[in-house]
Amino acid sequence: MAVVLDSYSRLVIGWALERTLEAKLAVGALRMALDKRGTPAGLIHHSDRGVQYACGEYTQLLTDRGIQISMSRKGNPYDNARAESFMKTLKHEEVHRVEYCSLAEARRGIRHFLERTYNRKRLHSAIGYKPPAEFDKMARLEKVPA
Repeated sequence: MAVVLDSYSRLVIGWALERTLEAKLAVGALRMALDKRGTPAGLIHHSDRGVQYACGEYTQLLTDRGIQISMSRKGNPYDNARAESFMKTLKHEEVHRVEYCSLAEARRGIRHFLERTYNRKRLHSAIGYKPPAEFDKMARLEKVPA
């Protein structure tokens, strides 16, 4: 699974699930995020140094959109702590509780968890005990000029 998180609001804005870790997995998650959010000025994309995030197709997509690329330091898993924390939550609260019969079933279950539970209901202490979608909406309203 590849996921793109809004670091400020903790909102899942892009994700993809495949049987392999090929570049198309990460590119699919990134395209979903870009389709949902566009590319506001000053956007920084942070990832670990996985080959799927460093490949030409992925980095070119970021560069073409004017997005600054930031990658974690070699051998330092703490540089991507938000993503690691998210994956732990996903596994603990969804994946390890369900026995999926197929990849399609897994996609449906994970989509439901991400869109209905994680983004809309799950409270996060780092954002004032609000769900990411609510916090994100509040943050966007604050940025709109009156």
